Amino acid sequence: MKFFADTAVLDEIRDLNSKGLLDGVTTNPSLIKKAGGDFIATIKAICDEVDGPVSAEVVATDYDGMMAEAEKLIAIADNICIKLPITWEGIKACKSLSDRGVPVNMTLCFSANQALLAAKAGAAYVSPFVGRLDDIDQDGMVLIEEIRAVFDNYDFSTEILVASIRNADHVTQSAIIGADVATIPANVLNELVNHPLTDKGLAAFLKDWAEVGESIL
Repeated sequence: MKFFADTAVLDEIRDLNSKGLLDGVTTNPSLIKKAGGDFIATIKAICDEVDGPVSAEVVATDYDGMMAEAEKLIAIADNICIKLPITWEGIKACKSLSDRGVPVNMTLCFSANQALLAAKAGAAYVSPFVGRLDDIDQDGMVLIEEIRAVFDNYDFSTEILVASIRNADHVTQSAIIGADVATIPANVLNELVNHPLTDKGLAAFLKDWAEVGESIL
């Protein structure tokens, strides 16, 4: 499974990238607002920081506006992935961009039918929001299972990019189901390494080693 950082905060991206496991970054208008800086400059800085795809989202809701904004975003860097909402205008824009070889991430996916439309329009990624489904007492992982089954039935190349991840269990379940990518907030990604038994075992090893009184070096 690929790990994308779901953040626009450069310090978080640099820290995660230094760990050697970061495959890309996803942003959206809310994350850019939270990060505080100029939109274009922030996206450019992120693209300079990572080698993988960086999702940059349009804010227009009509086809012509989406396409105009997409052109502006594509010019920022070679690793830009255009992020579009799953609406009919977004699907139309996805088809036009995908036909030109521009990678597209179709976002705000809440049903298998929406994912199917995104795949047929040639999207590189579709982003189902599991946390927001959990918020309304639906099991977001059921949607991931449905999309995985549909895509496997027809051998679609569109990758399932699990979004709105809230906890480490979301990552685990996404990997078990076979999602291609998880886009993860920095705090959750950093928590993936944690387990109390690891800490307990390491403490015991170090205590015993200290009693040995030797040095490896």
